[in-house]
Amino acid sequence: MPVLAGAEPFTHSGSGRIGVLLCHGFTGTPQSLRPWGEYLAAREFTVRCPLLPGHGTTWQECNRTGWPDWYACVRDELLALLDSCDSVFVFGMSMGGTLALRLAEEFGEQIRGVVLVNPSVTTLRWDAKLLPVLSKVLPSVAAIGNDIAKPGVTELAYRRTPVRAAASLARLWRIVRTDLPKVTQPLLLFRSAVDHVVEPVNAALIRSGVRSEWLTEVVLENSFHVATLDQDAPLIFQRSVEFAQEQVGSR
Repeated sequence: MPVLAGAEPFTHSGSGRIGVLLCHGFTGTPQSLRPWGEYLAAREFTVRCPLLPGHGTTWQECNRTGWPDWYACVRDELLALLDSCDSVFVFGMSMGGTLALRLAEEFGEQIRGVVLVNPSVTTLRWDAKLLPVLSKVLPSVAAIGNDIAKPGVTELAYRRTPVRAAASLARLWRIVRTDLPKVTQPLLLFRSAVDHVVEPVNAALIRSGVRSEWLTEVVLENSFHVATLDQDAPLIFQRSVEFAQEQVGSR
C-alpha cells in the first residue's frame, strides 16, 4: 500500500560510535521525529527511524496490525544498530516510548540508555476498558493525533483512531508495566505539563516501576503531546544529545 508523502522512514549513517533508534507513536509516522533525527544526524549519530507496520497508509490498514508487528519492526532495527555501532540508545515518543521500554526490558545492557517523550503505559479513559468489546464492533473513533501547542505545526497522523489496533496497544501496555523492573538503563524522561493524550500517571508509573539508577525527568512547560514538533523541541534535542554523550563518556 502506498505510503503517505512525508511518512517515509529515514536513516543516517554517522561515525558509527553512537547509534540511535527513534520510535514514533500510535497512528503517527516518522514525520513527528524527523527534526529530532536530523538534529542527531548533524552531530554524526547513526540514526534509524522506521515506519511502523500499519502506519503512514490508512487507519484501516493499521487495524490489520498489532503490537507484535510494531515491536518486531523496531527490534529488527535495533539489532542492525547493535551490529554497526559501539553504543546504542533508544528514543521514543508516546507509543514509541512504550516500544522503547519493551526493548530495554528485553535487551538490558546492550542498550546504553533510553530517552522517552510523553510515553504511554496506560490510560485513565473510561472507555479503554471496553476496547476488547469495542474492537469487535466499532472500526474507529475520533483521532488522537496533532496535539501541538505551536501555531501552524501539523503532525502527519490518521484522522481516525483504529480501535482494533488500540486494543492491541492496551495489551502491550500491560506487558510493559509488568516488566518495568527489568529497565535498569539510564533514563531521560520528558513529560509535557499539558498533554491531552497521555495522562501524567504514565510518567509516574514509569518512574516508580523502573530500576534505573540514573533517572531524570524534565517537565516541558510549552508543549502538548507531540513535543518533538512543538515549542520545547530544541530542548529535547539538545538534552538528548548531551545525555547520550555523557553516558558514553561515563562508560
